[in-house]
Amino acid sequence: MSNMIQFVANHDDLSTDKGFQFKFYCDKCRNGHMSRFLPNKIGIAGELMRAAGSLFGGHFYDAGTAAYHVQRAIGGKAHDDALETAVQEGKTYFKQCTRCGHWVCPDVCWNHTAGLCEDCAPDEHEELAAQQRQAAREQIQTKTRTQDYTQNLDFLGQAQISQCGSCQAKLTPGQKFCPECGKPSAAAEPKEKFCGDCGASVKPGQRFCAECGGKQ
Repeated sequence: MSNMIQFVANHDDLSTDKGFQFKFYCDKCRNGHMSRFLPNKIGIAGELMRAAGSLFGGHFYDAGTAAYHVQRAIGGKAHDDALETAVQEGKTYFKQCTRCGHWVCPDVCWNHTAGLCEDCAPDEHEELAAQQRQAAREQIQTKTRTQDYTQNLDFLGQAQISQCGSCQAKLTPGQKFCPECGKPSAAAEPKEKFCGDCGASVKPGQRFCAECGGKQ
């Protein structure tokens, strides 16, 4: 019965008929390590036979093809041996957490003080800094939501933009005096009046009614 091969849950098999090579990844951050390339002697022999066939008019082509198929047929053990060798090599670049079983890179994802991966035992200083930044982000979101940034925006186009008749500064609706020069705006002017005797409209500043002559 074959032995259990560890450290293969997160890897890419880059092997070809020419040789074997594997890339292993950290289970947490995906940093990787590529194993040394191990040539496949049978695969190389097949390539040489195919090359010879091309040089000598194709006489060895069938032999080269046969060698390739032989390699494919018996390459299982060669592949397994190469994988086991690559695993032993790769394990020297990673650490296994005894709590969760994950293999992680020692530079980024391993808590050397606790002897566990940082998923199981976060670094206190890193965790504090991360939580502070998270709290600050949430507080900024809360405070910005309480502020009305659109109170002066007319989304429906109903408000009329007015200007000061003296300095042409922009005035908000209902503003009685210009914030730039202090002159009264149209909103500060008296509203339309009516004659108390006959009810006719009386313009601002008009001293007598134009209809009945009543004093205003």
